[in-house]
Amino acid sequence: MTSNITIEDTLVADSGLACLYFQRNGQRISPWHDLPLWADRKAEILKMVVEIPRGANAKMEITKEITFNPIKQDIRDGKPREVADVPPFQGYPCNYGAIPQTWEDPTAIDLYTGVVGDDDPLDICEIGTGMAQCGEVKKVKPLGTFVVLDEGSTDWKIIAVDVTDAHAESLADIQDVETQFPGFLESLKTWYCVYKVPDGRSPNRLALDGRLMNRQFALRLIGHCHEAWKPRKGFPNCD
Repeated sequence: MTSNITIEDTLVADSGLACLYFQRNGQRISPWHDLPLWADRKAEILKMVVEIPRGANAKMEITKEITFNPIKQDIRDGKPREVADVPPFQGYPCNYGAIPQTWEDPTAIDLYTGVVGDDDPLDICEIGTGMAQCGEVKKVKPLGTFVVLDEGSTDWKIIAVDVTDAHAESLADIQDVETQFPGFLESLKTWYCVYKVPDGRSPNRLALDGRLMNRQFALRLIGHCHEAWKPRKGFPNCD
């Protein structure tokens, strides 16, 4: 956890579910808007807010509609949302979360997909071997990206590794992932296409024929989504 950032674990009154608020020096902050994008700008190391640890099933997410944007479990059809196990994975296949101070604009057509953004911060998949905790703030090295078309919206997935992971030094770009984790990225792309199907929903689709884009592309995308985010700070419920 980042120095002087703590988690306030409360219960949502109408559901009894956990709601994780972020605090800095005892004052509530937004993990989306108040945490910095960069842990080290010169070294191009990002901050990552972990929403769902690898292996977990509960669909936890930063909540846009609540002031200070706490992390809580998504509700669908009146029930807490759980992600089904999809072989070869149990629960989520990676440490999954969001990149602070980024936004996929739902009013702008994505240059590469021709489809608008999903109205969320950029998703990030941390693929190292360590186990994360919900609400943890990690320092990660971006490696590349691919893009999913999710219910009519563009949804980029940034691939990254925790800078403290044993594999971090061996992973400099997206092509290195296959060497260290053979077959993992193909399985991850397939998982993102089918993980909603057990709930009776339609599969997602990969854009760009599922192509894996490299680190420099991912960094440009992150910069673009950071610029898109800047006006978002003034929107309602973005304290």
